[in-house]
Amino acid sequence: MAIQSKLIDIRSLSLEKLKDTLTQMGEQGFRAKQIYEWLWVKSCTDFDQMSNLSKALREKLKEHFVIHAVQVRQSQISSDKTIKSSFTLYDGNVIEGVLIPAPERMTACVSSQVGCSLTCKFCATGYMDRKRNLNADEIYDQVVLIAKQAEEQYQQPLTNIVYMGMGEPLLNYSNMLKSVERITAPDGLNMAAKRITVSTAGIAKMIKKLGDDEVRFNLALSLHAANDKKRNEIMPINEQNSLQALAEALKYFYAKTKSPITFEYIVFHNFNDELEDAKELARFCKHVPCKVNIIEYNPIALADFVNAEADKIDEFAAYLKSQGIITNVRRSRGKDIDAACGQLAIKEKNEVV
Repeated sequence: MAIQSKLIDIRSLSLEKLKDTLTQMGEQGFRAKQIYEWLWVKSCTDFDQMSNLSKALREKLKEHFVIHAVQVRQSQISSDKTIKSSFTLYDGNVIEGVLIPAPERMTACVSSQVGCSLTCKFCATGYMDRKRNLNADEIYDQVVLIAKQAEEQYQQPLTNIVYMGMGEPLLNYSNMLKSVERITAPDGLNMAAKRITVSTAGIAKMIKKLGDDEVRFNLALSLHAANDKKRNEIMPINEQNSLQALAEALKYFYAKTKSPITFEYIVFHNFNDELEDAKELARFCKHVPCKVNIIEYNPIALADFVNAEADKIDEFAAYLKSQGIITNVRRSRGKDIDAACGQLAIKEKNEVV
């Protein structure tokens, strides 16, 4: 293991850095582009499969570098065809990701951290410890592996990616951005940025940073209450990122990117399901061009929250629509295998019984 630790994670290097490193090793610089294509276009995780490189070079690569490939540990297929997978990382940590098939799209839901530090009261991942951030290549690998499942199980290509799995993407900012760059790059997976949505629990200064970086992907905010008192109760992060601070950050983001915001709103029974709650949400929506996704709640053993009744959800959505707000009611997918929103947790290791 000591020798292994001295090896360079080859996918942590930029193309220029890889070129410099190869040159220092006495190799020709143009080899870097060939290797980069194997790593990021062909998603190769084995030096021996890089067939247009000489055997001597492949051996040299193995002596100096390592590819920390993510492995599928276990997959479950829901009755609605959703596929949840647990993935093993190079250091033994485990994360989860989900393939959500629909008639018009195939969506990969990927994780950005091992666990989460935000302790949202309704989310299973929030009851786990945050062990570490994922590297960019570990996020990229989830996309590749889930895309493979879409092709093999449903003969459909992956069309969309949502950073809505385990963890808070904006607390892993640089790796999240690098993963998007590799997924969207022509010398990567070449997916359109507008097919990617990054979801945040709401970190105002990092939302502004997204604006400064003029990102091209979509931004979603997990809102769930447009009232500071209620939001503090279920999302402790709101205590340092008030609704006013978030509104200012979102306006800044929109001014920089011209990208409308998606607000995600779970309607909890007897908590945020009244007409007054809908009115508060409608007022918050006036800050920026946006749409609202009303999400069905998926109960977890560690929390007492219950999904609002169907007629309450319909009335809530109808009010928002009456105010001219684009509103979609999202029915849960993969509930029977704990693959739905808020249910991702590594049960065999982390769930409190």
